[in-house]
Amino acid sequence: MTVYFEIANEIAEKLKQSNQTVSVAESSTGGLIAANLLSIPGASSYFIGGTVVYTLKSRRAFLDFDKASLKHLKPLSEEMVLEFAKAARKKLDSTWGIAELGAAGPAGTPYGHDAGVSVIGIAGPIEATLRIETHSNEREQNMLSFTDGALNLFAQTLNSLA
Repeated sequence: MTVYFEIANEIAEKLKQSNQTVSVAESSTGGLIAANLLSIPGASSYFIGGTVVYTLKSRRAFLDFDKASLKHLKPLSEEMVLEFAKAARKKLDSTWGIAELGAAGPAGTPYGHDAGVSVIGIAGPIEATLRIETHSNEREQNMLSFTDGALNLFAQTLNSLA
């Protein structure tokens, strides 16, 4: 596992200083976002929990969705990932929710997206999204790029509140 210690530490300090918490629902990053947030000592003060929602079955089991609100959203869209971030936040009653959906590779999605595509959503006092397209089918590198993108987006979102 690659640990993005500097950015994870920055996030941890911001969350601890503001007495805020975070929950994570991630797909193609496979738990790397959560692992990075947990790599900082004192994580229990800000990290509420996370889940890998890699399949439809796990999404239904671990996140409570209003199915009607998801039905009309395009797969792998910024709108959809924000719904996942909101669901992660709501499920564990945290200040922030982070969600990631994507296709790490080597294959694409059943919806026609190539490998190397991810959308990241942050839901909380403010919302933010990011779309990453690496144009690569290298699974491990994509997972790391998506994780880096999620952590950086979260840090930027937290910094925008300062």
